[in-house]
Amino acid sequence: HQQIEELKQILRLSPSSINSQPWKFTIVENDNLKIELSQVSWLNTSKVLDAHAVVVFSRIDSVSDFEAQINSALSEGAVGHYNEFIKSKPEAEIKSWFEKQVYLALGIFLSACANMGIDSTPMEGIEPEKYDLILNNDGYQTLAAVAIGYRDIKDSNQPKSKPKSRLDLNRIVECK
Repeated sequence: HQQIEELKQILRLSPSSINSQPWKFTIVENDNLKIELSQVSWLNTSKVLDAHAVVVFSRIDSVSDFEAQINSALSEGAVGHYNEFIKSKPEAEIKSWFEKQVYLALGIFLSACANMGIDSTPMEGIEPEKYDLILNNDGYQTLAAVAIGYRDIKDSNQPKSKPKSRLDLNRIVECK
């Protein structure tokens, strides 16, 4: 499917601080795997089952594996930035920094889907550890998943049937 190939490239080219890329993206189109994932997706069961694909966003789990990756792939300046500003932090903070990079890619992905006319539903309402087991996600930790496909015109959640509920624009966007 051409759009899946385009989305793969969009994920690959997503920005990250110092081009760190502490991530892995798993595109699940296999119906049997979607059934397994749906069973550990809390209230998102139907979203997983009805999706054309589920894209799982994961961060690298080992700081030392990450450091080996950047030492072999990034410029001296990028590695120097990591060593000077990030490496000295506690492991939990470093992994939190990894997660922020993954969420940058998630935002790019959701925007790309919208631009391509693909409906997408981001989901944190999943059991990440069980996703990791089902997907044999060794060395990575699932953070979120996105169900993608094309909407059912009878879906009552469409904006024309059920307007989006958001905070007032003037409360959340400020121009100076």
